[in-house]
Amino acid sequence: MKRRAVFIDRDGTISEEIGYVNHPSRYRVFPYAAEAVKLLNEANWLAILITNQAGVARGYFTEDIIGLVHDLLTQELARGGAQLDAIYYCPHHPSVGEPPYRFDCDCRKPKPGLLRRAAADFDIDLAKSWMVGDRYSDAELARNAGSSAALVLSGYGRGEWAYQRGGWQHQPDLVAENLLEAAQKIIADCGLRIAD
Repeated sequence: MKRRAVFIDRDGTISEEIGYVNHPSRYRVFPYAAEAVKLLNEANWLAILITNQAGVARGYFTEDIIGLVHDLLTQELARGGAQLDAIYYCPHHPSVGEPPYRFDCDCRKPKPGLLRRAAADFDIDLAKSWMVGDRYSDAELARNAGSSAALVLSGYGRGEWAYQRGGWQHQPDLVAENLLEAAQKIIADCGLRIAD
């Protein structure tokens, strides 16, 4: 039986939005992040991080820095008894930087390459999965992959929801204050229906 996943954006969703995280000391995980991910773990949902990291293509930092930041995230979640099942990131930009990072890839959100890769790796049913993020591009990613979209009002979410949603082609399926509320609502709606 195929599995279900909650795909989680990084900056602004599971951690503070500060712009490009070019040093691990600048990275801050939201205090409710571990509780949110733990809820997903306990409800038998895969919790998978999906993030654009075009700072690599722009020359702001290397992929090694991304690894260090994700190690910090993993440690912080573990302290709260939570774990991500996988982390996928896109280091590319279609028009900035040098090859191999200057590349019009299929993995840069809102293109669905990373979700499709995760679906293949973990036998995920994308139609029964969710993408949670603080940007409209996260909602578009969900639509492009055939998943449901949750917009959180942390990070850029509140401003985008307040001032830009009138121009959006599609609205998110769920709007939540933050990742914890999104996880609670997803689980309450369908997360415990193991048989479907």
